[in-house]
Amino acid sequence: MDRENSGRESASAALLEILHTPPPKEQARSARSRADVLEAAARLYAEKGAEAVSMDEVAVAAGVGKGTVYRRFGDKSGLAAALLDTQERALQKAILYGPPPLGPGAPAEDRLVAFVSAYLDYLLDNLTLQRTSETAAVCARYRNGAYRFWHRHTAMLLDATPDPEHAAHALLAALAAEHVAALLPELGEQRIRAGLIRLARSATQLRSP
Repeated sequence: MDRENSGRESASAALLEILHTPPPKEQARSARSRADVLEAAARLYAEKGAEAVSMDEVAVAAGVGKGTVYRRFGDKSGLAAALLDTQERALQKAILYGPPPLGPGAPAEDRLVAFVSAYLDYLLDNLTLQRTSETAAVCARYRNGAYRFWHRHTAMLLDATPDPEHAAHALLAALAAEHVAALLPELGEQRIRAGLIRLARSATQLRSP
């Protein structure tokens, strides 16, 4: 039990490190440029949809060179991820500091179910933008710092299973934006949520053969 608690404390510390890693320091002019790009992207995405807007269009709307946009955000996935950052951090803080069952203090199974449901709420509210952040570049989802946080948290809650890291990836695969977007018209939100909750509960029951 002591080793289990120690492992969870280490995992929680790792989550805190991911959440609190500060961004690179920026000069005031650079920070304003970044804000202008994000504001322009948000406006264009709201008007046309994220998938229909190019990085060049964002640069023109922001009044900056396209090289600035690419240097700052890398590609459309990076730009979309930056726009989602505030909401992602709100969910991350609820996981670390909020009341149970999403926050600390509840059994692992209950916390995992609460996380899956809360993440689905976040995903459905931002489905197009999240889909862009995950698919605009090859493997973009797995390079994203937010994904590393979700994976670390899920693996921590599955630490009693034979391979927590693989189980966490497998569960999070069902929460991929592309996957949920494809299923939504056929199954609807309620069936998707119920299936994800069943999947989360069954994942916590995995034991070595």
